[in-house]
Amino acid sequence: MNFLLVLGVAVVLMAIAFSGLAIKILLEKKGEFPNLHIGANENMKARGVTCAQTYDKMEQAAARKELSFKQLSLIKDEPGSC
Repeated sequence: MNFLLVLGVAVVLMAIAFSGLAIKILLEKKGEFPNLHIGANENMKARGVTCAQTYDKMEQAAARKELSFKQLSLIKDEPGSC
């Protein structure tokens, strides 16, 4: 019985929190969720900090430029073989 009481209180508190956020967004003039992504933060950009996904994309692009897939071969030529 105690579990159901705690679960009910938790659900009611979560509902109040979500409805409070929704009301705040609806009542503000330009109400929208804040963009907390690192790439959108001007201070982080100025310091050269990027998110992991952006950094991974930049590194993969650099690796693709270094590789030449036209010259790639799966068979190694050994000396003395035909």
